[in-house]
This record gives sequence, C-alpha cells and structure tokens, in this order.
Amino acid sequence: MRDHPIPAVTEPLQYRAIGVVRGIFRTESEDQPTRGHLVDADGQEIEAVVLGRMLTLMRRHLEMSQPHLWVVYPRCREAGQLHLQIAGIWEPSTLAATQDDVEALDPSVDQLPEGDDYFSIRGELIYTKPESSELVIKVRQLPRADGFKPLPFKLQLSGDVELAHLRHFVSLDVRRQGQALQVESVEVIAPMPTRGGKGRGGASRRGGAGAGARNRPARNG
Repeated sequence: MRDHPIPAVTEPLQYRAIGVVRGIFRTESEDQPTRGHLVDADGQEIEAVVLGRMLTLMRRHLEMSQPHLWVVYPRCREAGQLHLQIAGIWEPSTLAATQDDVEALDPSVDQLPEGDDYFSIRGELIYTKPESSELVIKVRQLPRADGFKPLPFKLQLSGDVELAHLRHFVSLDVRRQGQALQVESVEVIAPMPTRGGKGRGGASRRGGAGAGARNRPARNG
C-alpha cells in the first residue's frame, strides 16, 4: 500500500497536475454514472467525471452517501469553473485487505499532512499578471499505452508569480478555494528550452504523474 496518493517527483522537469478533494460524489443521472459533481462540506458543487476502474470500486466498496477523499486531476474548461477527473481514492481504512490490516492502521491514516484540497501542479508558466493575481500553467501528458499522444492542457490559477519567471518550469503547491485553485508556494525549477532544441534550462522534459484507484498509480487523463 502506498503511503501517499501523490507520488514523489522523479525528474526535475516532470509535469503533473494532481490533487485531493474531500466530498460526496453525486451522479448526474442513472444513465450517466460516471458524470456528476463532487459536493464538499460547504455545499460547493464541482463538476466531476469518474475515470477508469473507479466506477467498479465505488459500487462495490464505498458508501456513496458519505464523503471521501478523492484523488483527482484538475481541468479548467470554462472561466471560473473547476472540472475534476476522479482517478482514485485515499482511504486506506476502507481499502485494507483484511480486518487485521484495518486494526493495524494508525487512526490518522486517512488524513494527509497537506490537508484536504491540496494540489501539486508542475509545468510551464505561460502567462502571469501579478497585479491581478492571475497565472496560467501549461501541463504536458505522457503518451498512453495505445500510442495516443494527449494534447497539453492549461490550468488557470490564482496567485502572484513575477514576470521574470515567464517561460520557466515551475512547481506549485496549490489549495482549492471553491471553484478556484489558489497558489500557496512557488518553486522556479529552470527556464524552458527554446525552439530548435537549444535549451536555456538543462534537464529533459517528461509528462505527468498521478495516483489512482485503490491507492495505486494511474495515468493522468
């Protein structure tokens, strides 16, 4: 069993956008069980879709009327509206193999040191407007097993990052606040390589990392 739903970074320029949100998943309709909303403790509804094998796990092992800590991939498809892809759940006490495993767990095992609504976002800073606390990060994804190459996507965040760091690779600690993602800390990793392969910053680029159902990794969708 993993000790954290967000894997450690393995390369300096490793892209990713992954986080955890606690809430109740409510389906849009019986005909579309993978689409719906996550409802947090404040009643905020966040548009969400269930990925991969999570639907089977949810039906067989989870009490869906109760809140859970979901492992999610964030997207910003419309201004001011967050969209989440549910890739997993962090609840070792529920997913333990046996009752003995449950009894052996620390009571706080279902909590994370970063707290709820934490996101780790790593990518290229392509827009920043410090005076209005706006920035946009471009995130690239790894090719899938079938050879399909997903297009990069952009995340709109709230926070202050200096113009001097534009076109740099950055690592951000982010907190969800309602429908917004608020930057809490910024680490500037390196300038991005220029066109033609002449790098300004060094290390090679590598796509996403994530965590998936049953506390195991899953591909960022």
